[in-house]
Amino acid sequence: MSDTAVPPPPTSPREFPCGACGARLEYSAGARQMRCPYCGSEEKIPEATRTVREHAVETLFARRPAERVAEHRFVCQGCGAHIQGDHLAQTCQFCTAPLVTDDSADVQVPPEAVLPFTVERRAAHDALSGWTNSRWFAPNSLKRVSEAERFKSTYLPHWTFDAQTESDYRGQRGEYYWVTETYTTTENGKSVTKTRQVRKTRWYPARGRVSRFFDDVLVNGTTQVSPEKVDALKPWPLDKARPYAHEFLAGHEALRYDVEPEQGLEAAKQVMAGTIHQDCKRDIGGDEQRVTSVDTAYSRVTGKLLLVPVWAGAYLHGGKTWQIVVNGCTGEVQGERPYSAAKITAAVLAALLVIALAVFLFVQYGG
Repeated sequence: MSDTAVPPPPTSPREFPCGACGARLEYSAGARQMRCPYCGSEEKIPEATRTVREHAVETLFARRPAERVAEHRFVCQGCGAHIQGDHLAQTCQFCTAPLVTDDSADVQVPPEAVLPFTVERRAAHDALSGWTNSRWFAPNSLKRVSEAERFKSTYLPHWTFDAQTESDYRGQRGEYYWVTETYTTTENGKSVTKTRQVRKTRWYPARGRVSRFFDDVLVNGTTQVSPEKVDALKPWPLDKARPYAHEFLAGHEALRYDVEPEQGLEAAKQVMAGTIHQDCKRDIGGDEQRVTSVDTAYSRVTGKLLLVPVWAGAYLHGGKTWQIVVNGCTGEVQGERPYSAAKITAAVLAALLVIALAVFLFVQYGG
C-alpha cells in the first residue's frame, strides 16, 4: 500500500444567483459589480480584504490542490486547451473543435491576481469589425468570427516574476579616433591625390558589475495562443490587477496554464538577460561596447499567477483554423487571416476590365 497521501478534492466554486430572478450573475466589464443578463439586477463586488501578493518561487513551485475557479471544466479535442467556465460550452474558442468534460486533477498553482475585463462585448465586436474591414481580400468567414459561440471572453494565464539581480560582466570599450588617409582618384582624365578622415576604433578591456530590480516580468502561461499574438497585445495595465476573486470570472471563461512555473521563470530570466546586457553596455561607456560574458546572481525571486482578459475567437477556412484575440483592457486586435482567392480573382478581373475599357476608349476616341 502506497504511503503517498491522496490530496483532498478541490472545493466547489462559488455561485452568484440573481436575488431578483435566480439566474446567474455575470461580471460587468469595466465596473466593480455583477449584473444579471436577464433582469438587469446588479450586485456590487465586495472590496478586497487583502492585496496582491508575491510568492517566493519555492512556494510557487509547490503545487497543491487548487480551488476550482468555475463549475464546469472542459478539454478541447482539437488543440488540447483546458477551459473553465460557469456555463456549458460546445466548441473551443481557440480552434473551433468540440469540447468534452475535463476530469483531470486540479493540482496546480492557484491564481493570485486577475486583471478584470474593461472592454465589453459590444466594444470588442466593434474593434474586431474595424480590424476585419481593414483587411482587404479577407474571406467572409472572418466576418463571422464574432458570433457568440465563436467569440468568448476568456482569461489567459500569465506568470509574473520579480528578482534582484547582480551581474558581473567582462567586455571591451571602444573609443573612436580619426586618421588622415591619402588616396588617388581620377578627375577629368587626370590623376588627383586627395586626403580624407577615416574613423578607427581603439578597444580597451572592461569589466564591472551592474544591478537591477525587476518588477512584474510578464511571461505567457499558455501555448494555445501563439506567443507572437499574445506579445503583440501588450501593454497590459498591470497596475489595475486585483486580488483574485471568483466574482471577476462570473460569466467568463478561464484557460488553465500549460507553461509550468519553472519554465516561466527560465523564460523570465531570458527577458531579464536582454535588459542586463544593455545595462552592461551602458556601464562600459565609450563609443562602442562589446560584452563577452555576464554572470548573474538572482535573489529575492518571487512570482505569481495572473489572469489577463481577452476576447478570443477562431474560424475555419481552407481546412485550417485561424485565431483572433482582442485585448480585454485596451481593445487591441491581433489575429490571423487568409486571403480569399475568389475576391482576389474578382479584383484582378475588374482591374483588367477597367484597363481594357480604357484602351478601347482611347483607340475609338483618342486617336
